[in-house]
Amino acid sequence: MLSDYIAKAVEKADYEKTESGRFFATIPGFKGLWAEGKTVEAARRELISTLEDWLLLAIRFGDDVPVLGGIDLNKIGRHAKARQSA
Repeated sequence: MLSDYIAKAVEKADYEKTESGRFFATIPGFKGLWAEGKTVEAARRELISTLEDWLLLAIRFGDDVPVLGGIDLNKIGRHAKARQSA
C-alpha cells in the first residue's frame, strides 16, 4: 500500500530546472516537501526518499496527508495519534 501511494504521489511531481542547472522537484499538496538533484532522475530518487521520511513523520504525529488513488494513509495516522495519547 505504501509503495503504491508513493508511486502515485511521484507521478504528480513537478520538476523545474534551476539557474544553477540542477533540478528542483515538488509534489503539489505535500506542504514543505521538495528535493533537488543534478539530473531529473537524481531529483526523482531524492524526492522518493524525502517523501518516505515526510510520510513517516506525518503518520507518526497524526498529521493529515493527501488521499491518492483511493489510498488513505490518514487512517494509519489517526491510529498512531490515538496510541500516543493513551
